Amino acid sequence: MRSAHTVEQVRAAEGALLAELPAGTLMDRAAAGLAAAVVDLLGGAYGRRVLLLLGSGDNGGDAAFAGARLARRGCAVEAVLLGSSVHEAGLAALRAAGGRVVPGGSSGESGPRSRPDVVVDGIVGIGGRPGLRPEAVAELERHRGVPVVSVDVPSGVSVDDGRLVGPHVTADLTVTFGTHKVCHLVDPAAAACGAVELVDLGLRLPPVDVVALQAADVSSLLRTPGDTDHKYTRGVVGLRTGTAYSGAGLLSLAGAASGLAGMVRYAGPDEVADLVRAARPDVVVGAGRVQAWVVGSGGGDAAGEDLATALADEVPVVVDADGLRHLPEELPAGTVLTPHAGELARMLGVDRAAVEGAQLEHARRAADRWGAVCLLKGRRSLVVAPDGRAAVTSTGVPWLATAGAGDVLAGLVGALLATGLDAFDAAAVGSWLHGAAATLASAGGPITAPEVASAIPEAVRRLP
Repeated sequence: MRSAHTVEQVRAAEGALLAELPAGTLMDRAAAGLAAAVVDLLGGAYGRRVLLLLGSGDNGGDAAFAGARLARRGCAVEAVLLGSSVHEAGLAALRAAGGRVVPGGSSGESGPRSRPDVVVDGIVGIGGRPGLRPEAVAELERHRGVPVVSVDVPSGVSVDDGRLVGPHVTADLTVTFGTHKVCHLVDPAAAACGAVELVDLGLRLPPVDVVALQAADVSSLLRTPGDTDHKYTRGVVGLRTGTAYSGAGLLSLAGAASGLAGMVRYAGPDEVADLVRAARPDVVVGAGRVQAWVVGSGGGDAAGEDLATALADEVPVVVDADGLRHLPEELPAGTVLTPHAGELARMLGVDRAAVEGAQLEHARRAADRWGAVCLLKGRRSLVVAPDGRAAVTSTGVPWLATAGAGDVLAGLVGALLATGLDAFDAAAVGSWLHGAAATLASAGGPITAPEVASAIPEAVRRLP
């Protein structure tokens, strides 16, 4: 499991470890990891041109010490100072290794600078405010198109909540130290991080509220049948979907009937029920006892009545699409809401841009407002519990942005609820498997929602 810690938590852990280690040990570990990552990105060291953008404080120090290591390995290393102060020891080490400081702009100490092979962003660390000063923006612009490696976080992002406020670095690679930070996992800041490489510093860190499940976590949470299980003990999921749009109903059914629950019931309109009988003889048509309901997908105006009927059963409910327009003032524990950004904006009475710019904040607002788990769908879907815990989905491909994929996801989460997972785990596992299935189905190319549903069993089989 990838855990994302806040700046305060990281600072406390670093302080505790610094008290036990010789001076400079943590910075040396960070610099070694950073230098190794740069060499790996460049495919070698000798003759490569590296430009360091150094801000004030330890972040600039990490970059300067890494630059010294790179210079000793044969890189031509130059540094532009962009902070109000400089890490003196790091700068001295860089100069002693053959690196040199050059002014910003097109000229250096001994003539024009050549185009670098990589820019190392050591401008602002985790303690900096979001945004960048004009001189930093100008220097980055001069090297547009050159790969950027950010030190710890892309300079200018909001570290603890994943927001982007003002100018910021967009990195190809971010090398972070000790632990992931929230901005590495949560969009939109996560999109500015590029690939993220973690350098272990040996920090002793507390539990966190923001995590990203990995395959082993999903495997440990997923309920697999035992020798004495039968279809009822494995869970029965019911669907009241497709009342207005039969296609959405059938796609939610495909997600639910992926084999994870023991039985699927369909309680939608007769015309859709006839399609279900023809397409899925394994699905039981008609109302009956279930362990979880899925409502809203393709529900249209009838989604409110479908939701009220499902809630009256007093079992966990997944509320998707049109069902989100009919939420009561209070929802029972065990409810999962599955909005995309536009739907969440309508639910909260804000602009879509506000949701997309502060995804964690708004998902937490919705979870708290309705006392339900909120699964905010997106490039990196967020699953948030009423107590503020969040799981970020790290699986999936851009091709997953296709019509009907959300309907499949709603059905899949409903099936997991029926197996006995609590609402938070069902949503987190379902979102992860949905992304993993899409990756398998895509194989680098376009996919459709039915193909995602069909790939769910294979995604489960590939779990460790």
